[in-house]
Formats: sequence, structure tokens, C-alpha cells
Amino acid sequence: MNLEDKIKELPKDAGVYQYFDNNGHLLYIGKAKILRNRVKSYFKFTPKLLPADKLSPRIYKMISETTFLEWIIVPNENEALILENSLIKQLKPKYNVLLRDDKTYPYIFVDLNEDFPRLEITRKIEKGKNIKYFGPYSSGAKDMLDSIYEIVPLVQKKSCIKGKSACLFYQIEKCKAPCEGKISKEEYKKLLDEALTYIYNKSKLIARLKEKMKEYSDNFRFEEALNLRDRIKTIEKSQIKSAIDLATNEDLDIFAIKSIEKRAVLVRMFIRDGKLASSNYDFIKINDILEFDIEEAYKRAIINYYSNEILITPKEIIIADDILELDDVEEFLYSKFNKKIRITNPKIDKKATIVKIALSNCDELLRVEASKIETTIYEEIKELFSLQTTPNLIESFDNSHLMGQATVGAMVVWSEELNSFDKKAFRHYNLESLDEYSQMREMLIRRVDSFLKNPAPDLWIIDGGETLLKLAFDIVQSIGVNLDIIAISKQKVDAKAYRAKGNAKDIVHFREDGKYKSINLLPSDKRLQFIQRQRDEAHRFAISFHKKQKIKEDKKVSLLQIGGIGEAKIKKLLLYFGEFEKIKSASLEELKAVLNEADSKKIVDYFKKEEYV
Repeated sequence: MNLEDKIKELPKDAGVYQYFDNNGHLLYIGKAKILRNRVKSYFKFTPKLLPADKLSPRIYKMISETTFLEWIIVPNENEALILENSLIKQLKPKYNVLLRDDKTYPYIFVDLNEDFPRLEITRKIEKGKNIKYFGPYSSGAKDMLDSIYEIVPLVQKKSCIKGKSACLFYQIEKCKAPCEGKISKEEYKKLLDEALTYIYNKSKLIARLKEKMKEYSDNFRFEEALNLRDRIKTIEKSQIKSAIDLATNEDLDIFAIKSIEKRAVLVRMFIRDGKLASSNYDFIKINDILEFDIEEAYKRAIINYYSNEILITPKEIIIADDILELDDVEEFLYSKFNKKIRITNPKIDKKATIVKIALSNCDELLRVEASKIETTIYEEIKELFSLQTTPNLIESFDNSHLMGQATVGAMVVWSEELNSFDKKAFRHYNLESLDEYSQMREMLIRRVDSFLKNPAPDLWIIDGGETLLKLAFDIVQSIGVNLDIIAISKQKVDAKAYRAKGNAKDIVHFREDGKYKSINLLPSDKRLQFIQRQRDEAHRFAISFHKKQKIKEDKKVSLLQIGGIGEAKIKKLLLYFGEFEKIKSASLEELKAVLNEADSKKIVDYFKKEEYV
């Protein structure tokens, strides 16, 4: 069925539509209140099917490449908006604006129900009515809190107030010992109010920390002074320098987006009780798609952020551009929070001043970014291997086994933002497949199945040759994900893998214009060394997990070596004790609760004998 016939079949329901090119690559995902009307607006039908007039250059190019479309029907436009956002994050279409997936940011909170409240960090809503939140913070929350406790003698630990006598914190003058009644509630409230001024006024906090740092240095407490110096740097990095005070107690969220050439930045600012409490920013990658769609960028930014758990819902969301079509986003916010949250673009008064501050911060971030004129390793890799996008988030895969035993897989993650491996994102896989090809297939399919929860990166690096590269492309194309993939295979010397560091002539495999290619780079090539580093870390992580699993399997084998203790009895023992170490250390009486006395004695005698081997 051709594209024109497919368009004629479109229903009048709400839903999500997807455009594909003639190679089956996903180009764009959109949502519509009425699918038929929305999709038809992109085309003209006479004298033949062509892109409609008055489309933007970006959309015109996209429609020119479209040869096929699919759609999903949903109950209403709000459901369509949520599904559209989820699919964009998972599938990374070529012509959609792609933002980094928003995380759940930490907040600082204080429970004012307590007699002597403490400041703490949370990512979830705390129980209680009289709880005050500050944030969210993308960075610096812990450093800020540690710094406040350094200079304001609040109750330092939760357990302190439950104690009946003053502890070390009182002796070193970091607490006023309310546990012994050495400070009244009224006096303590003054300390708490002082602490809160530091949350609202980071410049004041930094100045106080610098005084404290000099004090430590003068007293030869250099390690403590260095700790404060590092905290100051982190807090300064997270600070937007502004003394905004609306003279009201309003909670407002501000979103500002600016783009220059092939770079865009999103700045978020959070006004709490009329004062600037926190801010953060993200750069937005712009592919070679002619122009940047700022309207879609604002929609993506707002929906992404408020899809997470939000501890403070603002009275109003202020944006830095005049975007008219945001009714669907306001409806999404109402359905999410059961309250009307207006999205506005103020032109006058203090709110307009906030917008100017946000935009000036966008300008400064773009200026600093543009000053980094040297080509990065990520851009060089993109250029060399004809990647669709600059690979700022990279996942690398390897698997390991020994004669078919303890077969495991590993995924390691490199983050351009961290400029290092993100070890919290590393994953292990216990695999059931017997051969290397099937093991890689099993591991990659499991990773693809998790894209809904943990969206796809920019690049996969596979430890293997062209065969595994083709396998990986087949897997991601089967679900329509736009994901770059390369593979690296080891140089063979006398039919064995050659791993000499700094001299390994590995082969990198990639795909360009639908054709599979291979390239040999010099061992000194920085691009090859970067890819080798990813592969080697995946290999190291796989081997370390394999060793752990092998130890577990060896324990199973050692039990099976005991005459008369077969697999059925081992399963009974495992169900009862939970793990092999507990079986090994169990007493005769404990083992007799599961097996007969003769078998139990065999196990005890076996492990006693093993200790002396």
C-alpha cells in the first residue's frame, strides 16, 4: 500500500503517528487530536502527493523523505501527548527535538512539626503537613547542606535529639544540645531562619564559607580547609548570580531556551517564596535538520520535567518565548497534578525581568560552549564512522564464559557529561545461550526491552566483528530505534586475539549508506584508543562478574562431588538455607532439618576435610 492510500485510511481518533523513510528509518513522531486532519495537513494531493506549501524547511525536508506511516489510536489528546513523549525518548526519531531524559532531582526539606527541625535531602514526598521543600537541585544540594551544618549549629543528626545527653557535636560547638535543654525552641528557630537565608542566598553562604576556610587554614587545619574549598566550587558552579526577590511568596518555575547554529541550551530556574532557590541547565543536541523547532523544544522540556515526581508544583510556569499552542501541555499538567497551572510569557514587571535573566544565562552558556573551539573526540568519532549524531552517551557490550560455564554479559556506560564511565549505570546479565552469537543477541534484546525504563544511548559499541554488528542493527531496526552502532574486533595473531596495549591493531566495523565497512587505524590513533577503552572496560566488567558466577557454580560442583548428594537434594538445601555459604557453615543439626542424618554427616565431613586441603 502506497503512502497516499495509507493517509486515506487514517481514522478521526486521537493518537500518535510515525513517519518512516524508504529504508524503514523512523523520521518523526507526532500526536494529534484528530489523526486524519493532522497528518493530511502535511501534504498536498494534486497534481500528486507532495509536501504541503508553507511548511518550515525542516518539516518540508522530513515530508520529502517520508514513504510510509503508522499510527496508534488512544482515548484522548492527553493520552496521545504522554505516549508521544514516551516514544520519542525511547526511539529517538531523526526530526524530533531530543532532550536528555530528565532525572528526579533532589530537594532540601525541613519538617516544621518538629520542636528542633533539621534540614535534610529527599527525592520523594515526605509524610506530614507542615513540611517545607527547597529545590529542585541538579547539583550542589549535599555540598550546600553540609556547608550549612558547618556554620550553623543545628541538630546535626536525627539520632542526636533522641539522646539524653550532649554529644561530641556540642563539645566541638556544632550543636547547642537541645537534648539537654541548653537552647529554647525560640532561640533554635533563629538558627533555623539563619540556615534558610543561606539556601536563598548562595552568595552569602559562599562568603561565610570562605571566612570559615581561612579560619581553618590559619589554624593549620588544611584538610578541612580543602574540603570547604571543594564545596565552594561545587556551589558556585550550580549558582545563577541574581538577587531576585518578587516581594511575594509565589512558587514559579522558569524555562528558557536559546539556540545558536548547531547548539541549543535549556535553562530552568525555580523561584520559591518569591526568591530564586535553585537552577539547572542542559544542552540540546541539534542534528543537521536545517532549523531548530523552539516550540517543540519547550513542549518536550515541560512534559519531560513534569512527568517525574515533583515535590513542589508551581503556581505558574514562565517561558521565555511567546508560544501560542500550549493548551495540550496545560491539560497534561492539570491531569497530572489536579490543579490549573498557567504557562505564561510575561512582557512587563518583575516576571519579565526573570525571563531576561534566564535568557542572559542561556547566552553566557552558549558563549562558553562556543569558546571550546577544539574538535572533541566525540565529534571526530561521529565524522569518521558517519554517525547520525554526536555520541555523548555510549553503551558497550561484552560477554564471558569458560567452556560454557557461568555465561554472563556486561554493559558499561560512558557519559560525555561526566567525562568518565557512569558506573551506577553498569549492568550485568546472566545468559542462557550457548554460543557467542546467541549470547550477544540475548543480551542486546534484553537491553532493547528496557528502553522504556532506560532510553537508548547515542551509540552502542559491540565487542565483535561484522556478524555481530549486523545482528545489533537487525535488533534495533526491528523496533524502529535510531541508534548508531559500531563493533571492534581484535587483531588475530596466529589465530589468537592480540591484546598488546598501545600496539593492538584492532579492526573497527561500521555502516555507511547502508553498506558495512571496516577500518584499520594506527594503534596511536586517539579515536581507536577511545573505542578500545570502552571495549576493555566492558571486558573487565564481564570477566569480574564471570569470576563471581564461576565461584558460585564451583560450589555447586563441590557439593555434587559428595557421594549421594544429587541435584534434587542440593535444591532442597538451597531452598532452606538460601545460599551455598550458609550450607557450608551449617551445623549437623541444622542440616538434619532438611536431609537425613547420613547425608547431613557427609556434608559436614566433606567441608571439614576441604578446610585442611
